Amino acid sequence: MTIPNKKAQGTFAEKVGDYCVKDISLAKEGRLLIDWAESRMPVLMGLREKYSKTKPFAGYKIAGCLHVTKETAVLIETLAEAGAEVYWSGCNPLSTNDAVAAALAEKGIHIFAWYANHEDFYWCIERTIDAKPHLTLDDGCDLIDTVHEKYKELANNHIIGGSEETTTGVHRLRARAAAGQLFYPVYAVNDAETKWDFDNVYGTGQSTLDGIIRATSVLLAGKNFVTAGHGHCGSGVAKRAKAMGSNTIITEISAVAALKGWLEGHEVMTMDEAAKVGDIFCTATGVKDIIVKRHFESMKDGAIVCNTGHYDSEINIDDLKSISKSNRTIRPNCEEYVLADGRRIYLLAEGRLINLAAAEGHPSEVMDMSFANQFMAHLSLIERYKSGENIPIEVMEIPPSQDENVASTKLEMMNLKIDALTEEQIRYINDYNAGT
Repeated sequence: MTIPNKKAQGTFAEKVGDYCVKDISLAKEGRLLIDWAESRMPVLMGLREKYSKTKPFAGYKIAGCLHVTKETAVLIETLAEAGAEVYWSGCNPLSTNDAVAAALAEKGIHIFAWYANHEDFYWCIERTIDAKPHLTLDDGCDLIDTVHEKYKELANNHIIGGSEETTTGVHRLRARAAAGQLFYPVYAVNDAETKWDFDNVYGTGQSTLDGIIRATSVLLAGKNFVTAGHGHCGSGVAKRAKAMGSNTIITEISAVAALKGWLEGHEVMTMDEAAKVGDIFCTATGVKDIIVKRHFESMKDGAIVCNTGHYDSEINIDDLKSISKSNRTIRPNCEEYVLADGRRIYLLAEGRLINLAAAEGHPSEVMDMSFANQFMAHLSLIERYKSGENIPIEVMEIPPSQDENVASTKLEMMNLKIDALTEEQIRYINDYNAGT
């Protein structure tokens, strides 16, 4: 095995299988983290208990490209317990927890991931594709895109289907499908209600502020906090910043989203206006060049800039470098850029997603539902394939019944009860003559 980076370790040990991680000796630490996540993810653990007996994925290989966190490890090991042979890579150079990766390697997962694998990012993805997977599980569409562009024979004739975890990836998938370049069916897990109304809103909101605080230790109360984008993720960030005492500002291109933000108590401005008054900026749009040269030139001394979208293109870092006379890393995940006039701008986590690069990602409790949806999406693909169904090649929605199942199971595990309609109420709902 060729090890591309001396910071990583690899082996072909007979019982462990191939992997490439930073330090296998971190496995014990990683196992403790995974154990903690398992205690907070009852829905996924319930699926593990059920399907470890029937092993529906036996004989099938799953390639995954998703942040290597303790929560992802619970999903990976659940897939393995259900019979799958799992190959995995991280979906961002700065989102792998090396201890978790080591624990997974020790457990027999074919994992190729380590923190700061910038140069070898796609090398890691391609090692998972070399296994000729039957299913792909993606976050950001880099795995699916690589398969389609470099492994067309697999995409056309071998892979049964896949799933996509995040908004950016679903956008890429729909664009590919619209161009007639999608070669196997993919579930848009991101669009499940039990994913984006919880993971995106509450998970992104909390973990983004966690990352900002870890990288800077600044007081949020009293700061002008600018969030670019007021979708599911951005609204969660703005809401949490407001709760921490910040004066919140949102920028938007959607009149509807802007109006929602205004009615939730946030100021609404263009980025040109916000750049002059903001203390902390966080992009959450999925679109490139949200903060560019003219915005940096307007910012006050000490402004903090970060991104919680999937890719690092929302902040134009080249523009920032072009107007800076010096820069230095002043603390982990916090780089100080000094402009020609002496003003300082602080870029967090290289402009990559702050909640994973500088913190631990979303809390286990919300990832429980998201990853339950991932597991069930792949279970559906396998069951449909085994039944001989000709699955249409398209971006597929998670059925509402699955959302209800996941939410009901979550409530049950939390010992929370809800009401049920009576037969008379059901008849009333369905009676078009019922009225005044």
